[in-house]
Amino acid sequence: MPTDTGMAFVVVQHLDPTRKALLAELLQRFTAMPVNEARNDMPVKPDCVYVIPPNSELRVEGNILKVEEPGEPRGQRLPVNVLFSSLASAHNEQAIAVVLSGMGSDGTLGLQAIKATGGLAVAQEPGNAQFDAMPKSAVASGCVDILAPAEELPGRILAYVSQVPQAGAVPEAVSQQPFLEPIVRLLQHHTRHDFSLYKPSTLQRRIERRMAVHGLTELSAYTEYLKANKQEVLLLFRELLIGVTEFFRDSEVWDFLAESALPRLMSERQSGEKLRAWVAGCSTGEEAYTLAMVFLEARDQAPESQQLSLQIFASDLSPEAIATARRGRYPRTIEKSISSERLVRFFTRHDDHYRVHPSIRDMVLFAQHDVILDPPFTRMDLVTCRNLLIYFGPMLQRRLLPLFHYSLRPDGLLLLGKSETIGKLTNLFQPIKPKLRIYRRKEHKTVGGTDFLLKSFPPLSTFPQERTLKAPDPSSQIPDNLQAEADRVLLQNYSPAAVVLNNNADIVYISGRTGKYLEPAAGKANWNIHAMARQGLRGTLYTALQQAETLREPLEIKDVQVQTGNGIQNISLSIQTFHEPAPLKDMTMVVFRDTPASTPGNSSKQRPSTPSSRDHEQQIEQYQQEIRRLQEEGRLTREELQATNEELQSANEELQSANEELTTSKEEMQSMNEELQTINAELQTKLDDLALAQSDMQNVLNSIEIAILFLDQDLNVRRYTSQATAIFSLRESDLGRPLTDLSTTLDYPELQNDAKKVLSTLDESEKQIITTDKRWFSVRIMAYRRLDDVIDGVVITLVDITETKGLESHLRQQSES
Repeated sequence: MPTDTGMAFVVVQHLDPTRKALLAELLQRFTAMPVNEARNDMPVKPDCVYVIPPNSELRVEGNILKVEEPGEPRGQRLPVNVLFSSLASAHNEQAIAVVLSGMGSDGTLGLQAIKATGGLAVAQEPGNAQFDAMPKSAVASGCVDILAPAEELPGRILAYVSQVPQAGAVPEAVSQQPFLEPIVRLLQHHTRHDFSLYKPSTLQRRIERRMAVHGLTELSAYTEYLKANKQEVLLLFRELLIGVTEFFRDSEVWDFLAESALPRLMSERQSGEKLRAWVAGCSTGEEAYTLAMVFLEARDQAPESQQLSLQIFASDLSPEAIATARRGRYPRTIEKSISSERLVRFFTRHDDHYRVHPSIRDMVLFAQHDVILDPPFTRMDLVTCRNLLIYFGPMLQRRLLPLFHYSLRPDGLLLLGKSETIGKLTNLFQPIKPKLRIYRRKEHKTVGGTDFLLKSFPPLSTFPQERTLKAPDPSSQIPDNLQAEADRVLLQNYSPAAVVLNNNADIVYISGRTGKYLEPAAGKANWNIHAMARQGLRGTLYTALQQAETLREPLEIKDVQVQTGNGIQNISLSIQTFHEPAPLKDMTMVVFRDTPASTPGNSSKQRPSTPSSRDHEQQIEQYQQEIRRLQEEGRLTREELQATNEELQSANEELQSANEELTTSKEEMQSMNEELQTINAELQTKLDDLALAQSDMQNVLNSIEIAILFLDQDLNVRRYTSQATAIFSLRESDLGRPLTDLSTTLDYPELQNDAKKVLSTLDESEKQIITTDKRWFSVRIMAYRRLDDVIDGVVITLVDITETKGLESHLRQQSES
């Protein structure tokens, strides 16, 4: 790498913890940048290199290096994953992770963390690596952005850095917007997901990252590249699914839920009921599991709610994120965000990871779900959608919030991210804790009316334009232009008091003074005209409204006698059902006019017969009561059918998610079983080979008829041959005993010192020693070297030279005589 890139380099290698590392000195020979061995709390500076010290783990917190002792035994340490995971948390999109030659799979999980936060994942071409296991594992994970031989990586990384905007830079989305449309269409064609209502700046920033990876500078060139490479479309799709999350993110939010919001929800539910929650955009599951833990802790503090349970539906667009969430397996780095008490209670610790406890896992159902395209989960007590709306445009944000309102039960809670608000939709939600973005659902007709869902799906983005949202109106929820159209028609045709009704005969607009003809009904507020009509008007009005539905022209009713506060008032009615203009379509206008009492025979032929006797009035009143009863029964039946339909929809989603989880679990168990069988077979083969090698060695040692004694670095007995037992008092239980504890027939008091001297100088020692039974031995002491050239004790070889000594003595005597 050049020496003036402005980047800092942190190098992690698998080092022997027992030996002094020379990595810093070796690297310094090949670069003019300063190379330092990392120390705890050392600041990171640009154009400098930092290397990991032996027997340690290296993390990055902000721009500070943290050096810690490893928590795992030797052989199970994954220092590269530790560094990459901390780098992802500290620097997000500015992080670049490079996996080079190495054994094992260390670095793969860290690369996935880097990729999830928008950083660059790089790996050396496995065929170019001396040890290809680490690069192969990284490539198999599917998260590598750049794969090239080592000598090409610097140029590729520098080209990427030069093209990608700096953090905080605002892309020129306006000028580039026309070029984004074909890319959005390609994504929708291949993945069915529509990104047209995402923020252009978010789209462009992610697209520019992919362009930089491929060295492309023009959006049009990248569009052509996408058309020719379906795999790149899928990679861009994954790039757009920003999955940044962690356990107990914004801890004060979860504290408030545990201490206040959830206890209140639980107190409003009957014992044995099941609360329901939806975590939209759950990513890899941390937030869903956090909610489950918080609920259990809140329930522990409320003895009266011990029979309550919580079912959590967690959904996300990314199938990879959902698969990770279902496994419930997280790296050891979660210890930073989860207390030790929660780790013990809610997780099971393994060698290099934590696994969510089954009691937490069973509370959550994960499902791949597009919040823009797919029908929502319903009858929820709590909906959390944190840091998802910030990636959507204003139009999509204002359409999704009514969707969440529809999903929630009365007084349900909505939890948004700290950078998100409900905007102007204060008629739907009431802030509970505005600073923490926690809201309570208000009882209000969902924007768009009863056909809201039918108009929302298929996708919201197919609407040609957004419907204008009007300020809350306590009397109605109708488009603003309805008033203008109604006033225009009244001015052209009528001047008296009038009302406009919807197809349920509910009043949606009032013009003029109608108090003489209509009055509020007793009890709960009811804007139905049949409930508000004064005595004498109800029967005639009911019949006339039914007749007007089939007529194209206004229906005129004359000489209707209405009981008012000042006596009987004769009125005439004009009723018309509109088929145009669009704002008034399928609505009915009723116009009231006062008229003088008419003489007999002067009534309009169109007028229904007016009751004249008290009996007729009572009969009509009975009919009206029966009609109201039937209407109420019909309305209740419709509500029950709607609730049943929603329940079936949710049950179907739950069963589908459960089936997917069972299938995934079965496949994982099959794969794990096959892997264990393979490992077991390999281990058994190695054990057989080891046993055979040990037998061979034992036979060789016994066959040479030489006494050999193996000692470790502390001069304790490690192994011996059978011939050695004739010189030293040895038996099987003496393995591990010091040399000084052994009795011997050798007249060799310096044996211990000579062995120590060989250990320190590595020079061999050979002496001829006599025994107490007058035998002579050539005693050779030499260092014990392992295959990796490490001194690990001494070997004492004793060769019987008694005959040689006797022959030597005989020859000497002959020469002297």
